[in-house]
Amino acid sequence: MRAEEPDRPGGASSAPGVDPLGVGEAGAPGVEEIAEAVQTLIAALRWAARQIGVPESDVEERVAQTLAFLRRRVTGDYAVDDFGFDADFTDSVLLPLLRPLYQRWFRVEVRGIHHLPDTGGALLVSNHSGTIAIDSLMVQLAVHDEHPARRHLRMLGADFVFASPVVGEWARRCGSTLATPADAERLLSAGEIVGVWPEGFKGVGKPFKDRYRLQRFGRGGFVASALRAGVPIVPCSVVGAEETYPILGYLPGAAKALGVPYFPVTPLFPHLGLLGAIPLPSKWIIEFGRPLRTEHYGSDAADDPVLVFDLTDRVRETIQRTLYRLLAQRGSPFF
Repeated sequence: MRAEEPDRPGGASSAPGVDPLGVGEAGAPGVEEIAEAVQTLIAALRWAARQIGVPESDVEERVAQTLAFLRRRVTGDYAVDDFGFDADFTDSVLLPLLRPLYQRWFRVEVRGIHHLPDTGGALLVSNHSGTIAIDSLMVQLAVHDEHPARRHLRMLGADFVFASPVVGEWARRCGSTLATPADAERLLSAGEIVGVWPEGFKGVGKPFKDRYRLQRFGRGGFVASALRAGVPIVPCSVVGAEETYPILGYLPGAAKALGVPYFPVTPLFPHLGLLGAIPLPSKWIIEFGRPLRTEHYGSDAADDPVLVFDLTDRVRETIQRTLYRLLAQRGSPFF
C-alpha cells in the first residue's frame, strides 16, 4: 500500500509535479500571492482615500475597472478602428486621467449638452485657447461624461500633433485624426461627432491681452465638410482656458530650437520650471449652442464659396457673442 504524500506548504496536497500555488522554480507569483497583493493594494488605497476624503467605494470600483482593463489588453478583447481609435483605452486610461482636472480643478460647468444628437453625425466647432490646447481635452470629456449617450468626440488635429513622438500615438489612439476634409467627411458620414478648432495655433497661442477674441476661422473647410455629409454644425464656446496659462510673451529662439510653433512665457513658466506647467485653477464653462442645420442645402452647396463663407461667419459670430455673455455671467475667473 502506497503511503500518502505529505501536504504541500499552505495546507494543500497535490499530485507529484503539480504546484498548487503556481509558484515554479523561478519563483513566479501564483494566484493566491496575486490575490493577496491586490487586497493589500486595495487596503492601502482605502486608507489613502480616507485621508483625502474620497469615498472608499470609488477606490474599489477604480481598482476593479483597472484589473478588467488589463485583462482585456492581455486577451486582446478590444477593437481599434481604421483611424487608430481605441475606445477601450480612451475610456479606461485617458478620460480617468482628465476627470480630476475637469471635476475638481477647473470645476467645469456644461450647458446645452442636449444640442448634441443622441445618434448620427455632427460637427462641433469650438474656440481654441489655453496655450497647450487642454481645452479640446475638456470638451472631449464633457461630450462623453455629460451626454446621456456617452458619445466619443473625434477631434481633428494639426500636422504638428501627429508628428510629435508619443503625443501623436496617444492622439490617434484616443480618437483624433489629421484635420483633412477627406477624414472629416468619412467620420461624419459614419455617424461620428467630429470636433474642429478652426483658429488652430493662432487661437491656442494668442497673448493674454487678446483673450476671448476669436482669431480668423480660415477658409471654411469645416463648413464644406458638414455640407457634404449633411450633418448639423454645433457651435461650442469655452470660457476658462484663457486663464490657465496666461501668455505674457514668447521666446522665438527657444521655439525654433525645439521645433514648436511658439514657446510661451507665462507668470509661472519657464521661471518655476516644471511647477510652472501646473495650470491655474480657473473656473470653466462649456456651452454647446443651438445646431445649425445643413441637410436642406444639399451636398452640392459645399462648392458654393459664398454660402460656405456666410455659414462660417455665422458660426464664428455665434461663438464670439456666446463667449462675451458667458464671461459676464461667470464673474471672477477663479471663483
